[in-house]
Amino acid sequence: MVELMVKEAIKQKIPENTEFAVIFTGGKQYKVMAGDVVKIEKIAGEHKIGETLVFDKVLLVDNGTDTTIGTPYIKNAKVEATLEEEGRAQKVDVVKYKAKTGYFKRRGHRQSFFKIKINLIK
Repeated sequence: MVELMVKEAIKQKIPENTEFAVIFTGGKQYKVMAGDVVKIEKIAGEHKIGETLVFDKVLLVDNGTDTTIGTPYIKNAKVEATLEEEGRAQKVDVVKYKAKTGYFKRRGHRQSFFKIKINLIK
């Protein structure tokens, strides 16, 4: 998994001396840089807009010259972010249908998300 993210990060042209990290949250991996605004899966618990969130499951950190890869996480590495928005995505229709039997079910789902702004990569 980590190797795949590293290969993708290398393929993208990243300016020199730009620090980025790959964090793991909500069952997904996100490539983040300081100043980025990212939508992530909602984190359990009570959180308020403007609150600082700390992500300690950091898989990779690259500062432009050195790359550190965790096994699976990097010890003492943290990414700090500010919660900007809490919301729900657009509705996704889930339809189950079987021909000639009269079986038809329609359900909808709206996924909750957090919009965060990355402040600092330690």
